[in-house]
Amino acid sequence: VLVDHLVYADPDLATAVADLEERFGVRAQAGGKHIGAGTHNALLALGPRTYLEIIAPDPGQPEPPMPRPLGLDGVTHGGLVAWALACDDIDGMVAQARRRGFDPGEVSDGQRIGPAGTVLRWRAALNTLADTLVPFLICWGGTEHPARSAPRGLVLESIQIEHPDPPALAPPLTALGADVEVKPAVAPALVAHLSGPNGSTVLR
Repeated sequence: VLVDHLVYADPDLATAVADLEERFGVRAQAGGKHIGAGTHNALLALGPRTYLEIIAPDPGQPEPPMPRPLGLDGVTHGGLVAWALACDDIDGMVAQARRRGFDPGEVSDGQRIGPAGTVLRWRAALNTLADTLVPFLICWGGTEHPARSAPRGLVLESIQIEHPDPPALAPPLTALGADVEVKPAVAPALVAHLSGPNGSTVLR
């Protein structure tokens, strides 16, 4: 199963873009605004069909009626908060995961408006688990994959999960076909190993 993207949350988008550029040697490109959700993002390619999404509250939008996704309202510093698996047939993958004993959540439509005014659309199943270390599912349908136009230079070598109770994550990860190592640790974390202009780096 292919990793579609990693999500890096930060209180301030410009600060995060500058910080990651200094660390990786590649500058993220503005992705656009999630109208109504109160967030905006910037992107870096991590491969032909994999990318890093840097997401933050958007001060240019009114406060959304519901909490921002991925716990963004409470984010105080930058860090990886979620990851997504790519799927061509998202309804089929949701049904398969449910048969295997895990419900990835209802499939809903999403969109964002890019800097040039183009609308990108996708369908996603954002699992209802409090534990965002279990990936969510996303399908881009006829939309060009964001990794194709995002700045290149970085490659995702591997990801792993750190968790106080690794066996607890085994059933949902297995149901989704997510082949990822879960290491015991005091605090939960998503850890990505990247290579790029500045050599090999770890993002967490």
